[in-house]
Amino acid sequence: MTSWKETPLKVKSRKIFSPVLWFFVFSLLAALLAPMAGAGNPGAAVLSSELVPLPAPRYDSQFSLEKAIKTRQSVREYKEAPLSLAEVSQILWAAQGFTRERKEPPSRWNPKYEWQGGLRTAPSAGALYPMEIYLLAGKVEGLPAGVYKYIPKNHALKKVTDADKRKELCQAALMQPQVEKAPAVILMAGVYERTSYKYGERAERYVHMEAGSIAENIYLQATALGLGTVLIGAFNDAEVTKVLALPADEAPLIIMPLGKMPAPAEKK
Repeated sequence: MTSWKETPLKVKSRKIFSPVLWFFVFSLLAALLAPMAGAGNPGAAVLSSELVPLPAPRYDSQFSLEKAIKTRQSVREYKEAPLSLAEVSQILWAAQGFTRERKEPPSRWNPKYEWQGGLRTAPSAGALYPMEIYLLAGKVEGLPAGVYKYIPKNHALKKVTDADKRKELCQAALMQPQVEKAPAVILMAGVYERTSYKYGERAERYVHMEAGSIAENIYLQATALGLGTVLIGAFNDAEVTKVLALPADEAPLIIMPLGKMPAPAEKK
């Protein structure tokens, strides 16, 4: 009669197998419990998702370009009504949306940055697109309050924070009330390094020219949608950067509150 004895092979197998087995057990439990963790939080899907898709923009309407140019104006007071996600989508597309695809980046593209893969609605020196567009959502149907960055290649939003920063941005913008009262605010931030990589010291001029083009696109698209906006350049740069937690290479350039136009009798 022989006594039972573990061979070196059995001992080695047991030592390896046990941790692997427990790893798969815990992974399975985590996968099963994950959906339950967000069940009581209506915003859980947005917070856990990398991108928030936007409705597809439209490329035609019955509102003529000539009429938009003639009736465009700066509007500082808005109805106390939320914006629709479709309206926000259209504004963001007009600001920096794709007009056609272009897989290869332009010559002298700074490899530090990702090429998004398309040409956009506003002209850009060398097609270098130094502008980043942020949305501060307060009252937008179907979109939780927070700060979002627009991602042109996906026509989607990426959440930066779930805090409503309109009041803080208003304080940084020298207490201009429309910044806090508007249901949503657009902020443009320029990345000069994308343009200076090719154009050197003239980059600052080109970036500012592009910011103006984008602002006019927003004005005209807002007018066609029955929305009001105003270009704001008076603010404390350092405070705005802090409020939005902007990356070190992004400089705030323009703030544009956005809301529904008041009735004619309400205009002042």
